[in-house]
Amino acid sequence: MTKFEAWLEAMRLRTLPLSVSGIIAGSGMAAVLEKWNPVIFGLAILTTIGFQVLSNLANDLGDGQKGTDNKNRVGPKRAIQSGTISVNEMKVGITICTIISLVSAALLIYVSAPNLTQELLLFYGVLAILCVIAAITYTVGKNAYGYRGLGDVMVFIFFGLVSVLGVFSLYGLTFEWLVLFPALTIGFWSVAVLNLNNLRDFENDALSGKSTLVVKMGFQNGKNYHAFLIFSGVASWAFTVFMFSYLTYNFFILIALIPAIGLLFHLQRVFQIKIPKKLDPELKKVALLTFFAAILFALSLNLTFLIN
Repeated sequence: MTKFEAWLEAMRLRTLPLSVSGIIAGSGMAAVLEKWNPVIFGLAILTTIGFQVLSNLANDLGDGQKGTDNKNRVGPKRAIQSGTISVNEMKVGITICTIISLVSAALLIYVSAPNLTQELLLFYGVLAILCVIAAITYTVGKNAYGYRGLGDVMVFIFFGLVSVLGVFSLYGLTFEWLVLFPALTIGFWSVAVLNLNNLRDFENDALSGKSTLVVKMGFQNGKNYHAFLIFSGVASWAFTVFMFSYLTYNFFILIALIPAIGLLFHLQRVFQIKIPKKLDPELKKVALLTFFAAILFALSLNLTFLIN
């Protein structure tokens, strides 16, 4: 593996579609309310990708330093683990990515400033800093929250609530209770991806001292928890789709339910799998189905405007 390939692998590009799903769903709802702004959307996507890549690089560093990424690990070999990228090089990469992410966030806040109160401007400034801290401290440091079973909570908050509700407000819209449901859905399904990762790595995490929720509750209960996440997401998504279809008289929105049906078949497959490492292909399925659900929802919601 070349140095360039190692950096691409460390960035984990396959995680990016999931990370922007909330931005797409939130922006789709803003667009149907005639608050679409392509600059805000583009900067929100770039900022989210920046934070996700930062998290991925920090995860490579943290797990590499703690010895969690070892020969027993399932999945692609990590950059620090392989030795292709040194610890110091990774720290430089994390620093550069942090700067890029914060600059992008600052530009996003600046462009959105006419839509925001002074209090919200301060809130988004603090939120950007919190995103950086959360991205890095997931696995880096003595008190890394990912090693204490708190990763699920943070993913639910940042991938679901912050992503959907946060971008919705950037367009100058106030909180609407109906917007909460797609935020819950994206949150549940994003945690499901993390849970699959933890189910896959269950044995190695337990031996390495990484106390994820799956390690705490056990492999079979981890599957039951996964079913809760998938079903909760499907329920809130179905409510979202049917409500928006009813309120807008747009039945094309119902196509956004198709990925949710795919997730039910995925869940059946998860319960059939007995060996943790065989869960690896399922991660991509959940991530992509979540992404396509957000895409279909946003496009079908605005179908009338797109046609005209």
